[in-house]
Amino acid sequence: MVHMQVPFYRHSLSPENAQLVAKVLETPFLTSGPIGKEVEAQLCEYFGAKHAKLVNSWTNGAVATLLAMDIGPGDEVIVPAMTFIATANVVELVGAKPVFIDCDPDTLLITPELVKAAITKNTKAIIPVHMYGQMCDVKAIKDIFPKDQKISIIEDCAHTFEAKFDGVRPGKYSDASIFSFYATKNVTCGEGGAIITNDSNLFERIQQAILHGMSAGAADRFKAGQYRHWGMDHLGTKANLPDLLACLLPDQIKTVDQRLIEREKLALKYEKALEKTKIRFPLTKSGIVHSRHLFPIHVGANNRDQALLSLGEVNIGVTVNYRSVPTMGYYSNRYGFTGQEHPVSNSWGNGTLSIPLFPGITDEEQDYVIDVLINKIDKMIGENQ
Repeated sequence: MVHMQVPFYRHSLSPENAQLVAKVLETPFLTSGPIGKEVEAQLCEYFGAKHAKLVNSWTNGAVATLLAMDIGPGDEVIVPAMTFIATANVVELVGAKPVFIDCDPDTLLITPELVKAAITKNTKAIIPVHMYGQMCDVKAIKDIFPKDQKISIIEDCAHTFEAKFDGVRPGKYSDASIFSFYATKNVTCGEGGAIITNDSNLFERIQQAILHGMSAGAADRFKAGQYRHWGMDHLGTKANLPDLLACLLPDQIKTVDQRLIEREKLALKYEKALEKTKIRFPLTKSGIVHSRHLFPIHVGANNRDQALLSLGEVNIGVTVNYRSVPTMGYYSNRYGFTGQEHPVSNSWGNGTLSIPLFPGITDEEQDYVIDVLINKIDKMIGENQ
């Protein structure tokens, strides 16, 4: 086997994209301005949403959304145990309590049954996470809510820009959906994100919440050359995305579905190659359009660290994206979690790693990764069973 170097991720932006930034520098607005508004209109069209707002990260967008919903101390927000820490952290940041639930062992997604069991009189919202690129059944989750209780749904779409569930994109059944444009996402501007919603009243509050609670942003305060006074009626944060980054998004949004074809091809190649090994990966439900953001594999808690070391020794870039959040020191110390409360998330989180998956990975690079997984990692699992 000839060794080669395969990075975990290789972005597709090029020096030519610097010309887009240069065009922004020719305008009066370095921060949120007309370019951002154009991208927001593009997002509304793509998702069939009434409103869209660019933000500087998924995290700050979620904080702003929770603030806009008046969620805070005394409130509970249901979140998956299997997710990135930000999903729970934003709940803590506004003073509310995250209520963790486990996930389905096959898909690693939350289910209506798990949600229903966690609802209390203090539940104000739920954040379904579309893990790795596969959407939860948001409609089914919404249908189990008590009729006499208002519970908001905030979709965590950090992994699912292109995804669909039964032909429906994110945003149709939720109060708000939040996306990430972080460096490794399928649509990226390095750092950033977006919120979409069909609730006009909520959108008005979100617009204020992402700019300290101000009633008018910089571009709006100087419309038609006339200064407009602004006020502050609600608490907010600082979460807007500047045009300097937003300018990188339009072309990627236009071509994202074309790139998904390549992502799907790459993911299916991994699945076919690994289906007869002891290496596990999440199953995809029928009727799903998977965005194929990441390709996680499960090698078992006893093998994970050695697998990471072995893959690194042969220059294959791998990482551990997600562990069970309640096992993190902060949450374990604060709420007394031991890891046994969410067994599926705990088992998966202790035994998983993510392998290279990105448009542009060559056949030779992917074949090399597969060869090492089959001839080295799978054998390691067999020896340690």
